[in-house]
Amino acid sequence: MLDKLKTLLSKQADTPSGEPDPERVRMATCVLLMEVAKADEEFSSSERERIVATLRERFTLSQSEADELIEVSATRRGEHHDIWHFTRPINEACSVPEKLEIIEEVWRVIYADGTLEAHEDYLVHKLAKLLNLNHPQLIEAKMNAKEGL
Repeated sequence: MLDKLKTLLSKQADTPSGEPDPERVRMATCVLLMEVAKADEEFSSSERERIVATLRERFTLSQSEADELIEVSATRRGEHHDIWHFTRPINEACSVPEKLEIIEEVWRVIYADGTLEAHEDYLVHKLAKLLNLNHPQLIEAKMNAKEGL
């Protein structure tokens, strides 16, 4: 997996076949999850556990692969000033239902520490807009996430 992530870090475009690179989607999803976890200036252990569980389930990763993806994604996020760089691969590769699943996971990370802070709420609305999701879809994802807690 480390070699795949290193390759991903050097890639700026889609794969030669024109298909979106699944590694970019993994990293982008991880970045979004970490971004909301850190939005309130605190990255709690419950938020980290939720992110690891999401990555392991969604992308069939081992614990060490999920930990590595978090580490590499944090580095990659530091190289870009805007979050659009990470929503673009998701928009290119994912259907609306898949994007709704990602937003549900975003909500689950937000609620992992038991509170919804204003910065987190602002960010999830911004992410929904960048993922071309409307407000009713965002609220539906929020309700679905809260039901699963």
